[in-house]
Amino acid sequence: MRWLSFVRDGETTFGYITADGHGVVDVGARSEFASLREAIAAAALSDLAAQYGDTADVALDGLTYAPTITDPRKILCVGLNYKAHQEETGRGGEGVPTVFVRFAKAQVAHEQAMIRPLESNTLDFEGEIAMIIGAPGRRISREDALRHVVGFGIYNDGSVREYQRQTSQFTPGKNFTATGGFGPWMMTMDEIGDLSQMEITTRLNGVVMQNAKAELLVHGFEELIEYCSTFIELEPGDVIVTGTPGGVGAARKPPVFMDDGDVIEIEVSPIGTLRNPVVGEV
Repeated sequence: MRWLSFVRDGETTFGYITADGHGVVDVGARSEFASLREAIAAAALSDLAAQYGDTADVALDGLTYAPTITDPRKILCVGLNYKAHQEETGRGGEGVPTVFVRFAKAQVAHEQAMIRPLESNTLDFEGEIAMIIGAPGRRISREDALRHVVGFGIYNDGSVREYQRQTSQFTPGKNFTATGGFGPWMMTMDEIGDLSQMEITTRLNGVVMQNAKAELLVHGFEELIEYCSTFIELEPGDVIVTGTPGGVGAARKPPVFMDDGDVIEIEVSPIGTLRNPVVGEV
């Protein structure tokens, strides 16, 4: 199933897409749960879908999206997790994942504008697969890791490179307002099939900039869960953004950054496409 967060009548709610792909069942309006994260935490998704059926409350076309998980307690991002990206940056290869954090306030939804800030013109794209935690755990083994995953989504880890590179710490460049695209929805594990064959394609103004399959991850999904759960308990609704392939704008000659009027699309097959216009802050 595809679960999503959206805005209806001025209120943020959540639900799932109907079987015909054209409608959305508004679970937030019908249930006790205030957010998709809360429903995931209660392990209630299957029961809610069975209870509310396949009659749409609102059309998918024209929907105002919200970030897939609007209120994650943690967004853990993995850097330098494809060999091609390590090679183009000259970094990585330490044998353990490079992990940094994003804040929910820096996220934007599908079709919502990403903002190139006043402070820098180095806003870069990073198409990534987002892994969404479904069951809590600490010190999770690789063998059990995928039992803690409820689904996968799409992330654009928009990065203000100038600020990312001011020190060895990534945090400022990864958390400018409205730079982290997250959407349009989460696809549950049962519909994805072979996780290693998920394929990322990033297009800037229709031109392909990145392309890779998940099988090329340096540190795979199970290893990331094992590593991250070593230092912190993973909770339902937490998001692990698993890394970007080679082809980022900063590594190109000349560099290619996003600016006012651009459109950036991250397609992850079979999940869908995250699309964001880019506007310059004024």
